[in-house]
Amino acid sequence: MSAFQNGNARPCYLMDMARRPSPADIDHAHASAQKVVETHRRLVDFLRVGQTLGQIDAFVANTFDEFGCKSCFKGYKVAHTPPFPSFACLSVNECIVHGTAGYLTKPMEAGDLLSIDIGVTHRGWIGDAAWTYVFEQGSDEAIRLMECGKESLRRGIEKLQPGGVYLDFGQAVQEHVESECGFYCVRGLVGHGYGRKLHAPPYVANHAPAYPGECPDSKTLIEPGTLVAVEPMIAVGTAQIAHRRGEWPIFTADGSLSVHYEHDVYISEDGPRVLTEGLDDLPNVIG
Repeated sequence: MSAFQNGNARPCYLMDMARRPSPADIDHAHASAQKVVETHRRLVDFLRVGQTLGQIDAFVANTFDEFGCKSCFKGYKVAHTPPFPSFACLSVNECIVHGTAGYLTKPMEAGDLLSIDIGVTHRGWIGDAAWTYVFEQGSDEAIRLMECGKESLRRGIEKLQPGGVYLDFGQAVQEHVESECGFYCVRGLVGHGYGRKLHAPPYVANHAPAYPGECPDSKTLIEPGTLVAVEPMIAVGTAQIAHRRGEWPIFTADGSLSVHYEHDVYISEDGPRVLTEGLDDLPNVIG
């Protein structure tokens, strides 16, 4: 689940980083991340045209029960917004992130893009990762957008090297998305640190700051022992969002298509280790 970049709506939990995570801690974080991956795998086999978001969310809830996990999204609260009502974030087409199971009632149709953000708590540790799918067939533009999202995430993660700064990640993502692919990195939403809490510093932007104070953690040093959920959110036509105060879903300001990809990453002494490995093997087209 993405965090707001600034303002009172951004969660401000602090991760307990008094000590660097132990190998056992990272094993637990990896186990939680893999619960997310397995939920996505099961969704790939389940998703079909004609399903509603409510049916999809119910499938996620049943999968969590089977795995012995809890949703870390359901009931989540930020300022001026009611508790999040769903087990997963389900965002269709122009909805970038934080789509609820009830915000859209029409069944899924061929060509719809569905971004599914899964967050679990398993044995005290968070797993949080999103992936985007298209039902039955995707337009050339939609498939290009999806491939752009995955490649930008891969390039960004390569830059999460100890001794660097988080701007390295944002610049790598932005270069691919905007300069090479001609799409837009969404402003105002960022990735985040995590661990036993869902959101914590550092807040990792997917682009370089355009004005002073836009991405305050961009110059933060990348330190070994950090867990981050990094998540490019990309739109076809605009970097701007549309968001009604007191409601969860966030949309592209112009109604253009969007995608959302997110990996959990542990920064080790030797560089980034993706804990949600396996997501990249999932297909673009489902159903």
